[in-house]
Amino acid sequence: MRNDIEFKTDDRVTLRGWLYTPDGTQGSKPAIVMAHGYSAVKEMYLDSFAEVFCDAGFAVLVYDNRNLGASDGEPRGEIDPWRQINDYRDAITFAGNLSEVDKDRIGVWGSSYSGGHVIVVGALDRRVKCVVCQVPLISGLRNAKRLVRSDLLAVTRAAFDADREARYNGDSPGTLPVVSEDPGAPCALPTDDSLQFFKEVHESRAPSWRNEVTLKSIEMFWEYEPGWYISRICPTPFMMAAAGGDHLVPVDLACEAFEQALEPKKLIILPGGHFEAYTGEAFKVNSAAQRDWFVQHLKP
Repeated sequence: MRNDIEFKTDDRVTLRGWLYTPDGTQGSKPAIVMAHGYSAVKEMYLDSFAEVFCDAGFAVLVYDNRNLGASDGEPRGEIDPWRQINDYRDAITFAGNLSEVDKDRIGVWGSSYSGGHVIVVGALDRRVKCVVCQVPLISGLRNAKRLVRSDLLAVTRAAFDADREARYNGDSPGTLPVVSEDPGAPCALPTDDSLQFFKEVHESRAPSWRNEVTLKSIEMFWEYEPGWYISRICPTPFMMAAAGGDHLVPVDLACEAFEQALEPKKLIILPGGHFEAYTGEAFKVNSAAQRDWFVQHLKP
């Protein structure tokens, strides 16, 4: 069963999403808290994962990040990783106060950008009893250097500085598209598979998604280093699902970071690229492995 929910963050922003609860069950259940990646909204296949987890007996809280989708927050399209991390922790608090949820058995799930977030949350928040990340961002700067031509790095930094000065003087935040059909135009995620995924899913599943983020969001992406926290997740069980053909968040960075994690941990390498993790055969393998990890550690 799925119901619409909303809750307040500690700075009084309303976040909205869904609560899945297993049919025909009573009492409190282990729970999983989920949010999506960079600019993405919950309709972009988070329901598919939540249904798999719910069928295994979990309550599942899925929500849109602030400034995106159905959630409140301004400016629209601003993606602040540390605010999103704090929102995860507020979502855990909200879930733990629901009668359907056993607050002592809560896990977190994240993908891509939020895959980095749950690494941080798992390291900092001991209420979390299990962590699953898929195709996670590990290092904002190292990732940016894979996506942006070296001769454009200084130009982009100059744009960050100009935007900061403009905002200081009262101007509206500068913006860029998330993806662009013009291969020469600047955008946040300049890969062909990013363009294909967001274009197709926006049209078929997620009309609320907007192809725009603030320039400040990209600056914060460059400065974000969730991989620094990975060794601190222990003793919380940690699972990473990486994609063997991922060039949006390169698989070698993910595997290198996984080596720094301590036990208990598990790594799976999925076929295909970054976005195949959400659909098709890769999704079947991926969601089943994640479900089993949550069952092992949240439903002893």
